Amino acid sequence: MASTYGKNLVDGGQVFHPPRPAEQSFLGVSLKWVSLVLMVVQMVGMVFILRVSRTEQVDGPRYLNTTAILFAEMLKFHGSLFIHWIVSKNFREFSVELRQHFLLDRWGLARSSVPSLLYTLQNNLLFIGLSHLSAGLYQVTYQFKILTTAALSFVVLGTRLSAEKWFALFLLTVGVMLVNVSGMHKSSSTDEGNTMVGLTAVIVACFTSGFAGVYTEKILKLSSASLWIRNMQLALFGMMFAFVIAIKNDGQRIRSDGFTQGYTSLVWAVVVCQAFGGFLSGAVMKYADNILKCFGCAIAIIFTCLLSVFELHEFTPDSFFLFGTIIVLISTGIYSLGLPSGAIGTLATRAVFMLPKGDVFGEPRRQDGLRCGET
Repeated sequence: MASTYGKNLVDGGQVFHPPRPAEQSFLGVSLKWVSLVLMVVQMVGMVFILRVSRTEQVDGPRYLNTTAILFAEMLKFHGSLFIHWIVSKNFREFSVELRQHFLLDRWGLARSSVPSLLYTLQNNLLFIGLSHLSAGLYQVTYQFKILTTAALSFVVLGTRLSAEKWFALFLLTVGVMLVNVSGMHKSSSTDEGNTMVGLTAVIVACFTSGFAGVYTEKILKLSSASLWIRNMQLALFGMMFAFVIAIKNDGQRIRSDGFTQGYTSLVWAVVVCQAFGGFLSGAVMKYADNILKCFGCAIAIIFTCLLSVFELHEFTPDSFFLFGTIIVLISTGIYSLGLPSGAIGTLATRAVFMLPKGDVFGEPRRQDGLRCGET
């Protein structure tokens, strides 16, 4: 009998939705919220230790970002393999599932390569975009990935959102834009660039980012394979692409000083945190969705900026950051709790008059050329 989950059934002329499976929980708390909270903590912590690792004084060559990403993918693969071994009932079940999903189901394995290919394409597109756009215009344009993710969730997964949820996503996009352009001033940094080329590259990157996330969510939720098997498959292709990129970008330095040049205990902490983030990303997509992940990322950006104010002392908040933070928090509340009837139009009108005035398409706010949270 064909599955009817996620479809509308008609009975006596009335349409009703079949009940969804019970949510999985940890200590009585839904895994959806557990994974989202842990993701926010991981993202903020990752920025902090990554920033410290890139600015600390070292004797000799500094570690390579490309090799750190490679080691993180390797750790993610072997960590998933270990957890799969732990949760398997016996060795036979462990080996049968590995054989099924890595040797027999070649089409399923091949599908897991799609996100890695898309993320590689996305990174190249963003490099092109940043080469032709000012930092402010680049950051503002790239936030449209929130809306493309929601649109692709509807197209690929059939996710239907109410008007108030779309309004919340629009507010979230505006809020994240304001937070990202906080403190920027006028610049002529695009004099030598082609703005149309840059905008096209970033907009295409918004769609590749959204599709990669939605596609990953689809294979995690609709596949018979466990989360750990899928994480292993994703990490396998992640390792392949990371190795190719490491050799392509830093091959000479690797041949000269090795893969682990400049590695300290702090650098290995970066690797572990990056791998942990991969686990959490998969968990969020399986137990929550990409749209909630966008809200989690926005909250993480705000906490990262606050960390940069009070701990790293690299950022001074201004009115854009204040209004952006308020809008992000309001949008999160609207998406989660909803709005009273007729409130959308009123809030939209007031939000226009609340926005701070000024040119936001300019130089990044920090003197080292990086926006808040980047290294």
